[in-house]
Order: sequence, then structure tokens, then C-alpha cells
Amino acid sequence: MSPTFKRERGYTFKIYSNEEERIHVHVIKDNEEAKFWLEPQIEVANNYGF
Repeated sequence: MSPTFKRERGYTFKIYSNEEERIHVHVIKDNEEAKFWLEPQIEVANNYGF
């Protein structure tokens, strides 16, 4: 499941519940996507086009 929890200025923010346990968020705009770890500190996990 990948519920959208926020949309702002063309960006969509999603959480995929079936991925790894470490808390993270996916940010999507157009055909670009990035994954950010939220713990233990905020950092880019993957970047696809941004």
C-alpha cells in the first residue's frame, strides 16, 4: 500500500508500508522520485531524476 499523505506545489509525498522498517518517505513530482530516510537523521536514500 502506498498512501499519499500530502500534496503540495506539484509534489506528492507517499509512505510504502511494505518496505524496510527504517522510517522513510517518497517524494514524487512528474516523472522524478526521491526516497528520504527520516531516521536517525534526514538524508537522501535514492534519487531518480531530481
